[in-house]
Amino acid sequence: MTSLARIRNDLMKQFFDDWMSPSFVVRPLHGRSLPDDFAVDIRENDHHFTIQAEMPGLRKEDIQVDIDGARITIGAEVKQMDQKVENERAVCSERFYGAVSRSFQLPSEVDSTGCNATYQDGILKLTLPKRSISAGKRIAIH
Repeated sequence: MTSLARIRNDLMKQFFDDWMSPSFVVRPLHGRSLPDDFAVDIRENDHHFTIQAEMPGLRKEDIQVDIDGARITIGAEVKQMDQKVENERAVCSERFYGAVSRSFQLPSEVDSTGCNATYQDGILKLTLPKRSISAGKRIAIH
């Protein structure tokens, strides 16, 4: 396939992927839906993983973190709260609402008993200790 045809196919795929996404098809009447994604950095050392996720404009109560072995899921939901006031209408409503979620498969399992999460200035920071791997054992054959 020529490079021009490959570029055309990539553009068409991207267009239709965007067009078929729920946030493109289902447009809210007031405000905007939450972004489909949020930026993350994942780092590790010998003892733990550190995940930092950009999640501005949320309350910590709106964020959920689930750990299942080496799989981490970060989600958030913001409900739209329209305050109806008699004889008043919205001129502009741009705040985000809706739900968003991302999952990550880490290279090794996490010890969920020692995890720590903080949320400050729109950044969720997770410190996830690695589960210690027990050494193998040789057994005698009788």
